[in-house]
Amino acid sequence: MIEQMLEYNRRFVESKGYEEFKTSKYPDKKIAIVTCMDTRLVQLLPAALGLKNGDVKIIKNAGGTITNPFDSTMRSLLVAVYELGVEEVMVIGHTGCGVQGMNAEEMLHLMKERGVDEEHIQLMRHCGIDLDSWLHGFDDTRTAVQETVDLVKNHPLMAKDVVVCGYIMDSTTGELTRI
Repeated sequence: MIEQMLEYNRRFVESKGYEEFKTSKYPDKKIAIVTCMDTRLVQLLPAALGLKNGDVKIIKNAGGTITNPFDSTMRSLLVAVYELGVEEVMVIGHTGCGVQGMNAEEMLHLMKERGVDEEHIQLMRHCGIDLDSWLHGFDDTRTAVQETVDLVKNHPLMAKDVVVCGYIMDSTTGELTRI
């Protein structure tokens, strides 16, 4: 499958398909969106919000949440605010998220089935990594989004004038509900 994608990329560049996507690194709407990596949102989210290339910074991860004030998503938001001019942050969860109800024990079981040694898992635990917490999902999307909004708003390095709001998107219709 990767080879097919690389072949498509070669033709895309040769035909100058990139021309319509040219923009700068600065988001025109001065908005950053933290959302889930769910495949249903790849085109739905920008279409439902009327976004085009260059409008916003979109930061995606599993669940669209920030679980640690010093993770890469929070770092990306700080870069977006201080280096790229972002003034507003939207945290957008969605219905039917796979991270909701994700079970750390089941994830560890799947890792072992795919060849991860128990020794490596124990080494992580020995180094102080709480795998049960780190690999656990969330129980309620609304609560997870609200916790992320609160974390961003109250982060000691976040500018106080940045507006931060939370939403849940319907994964089928794209409808947003503000939290």
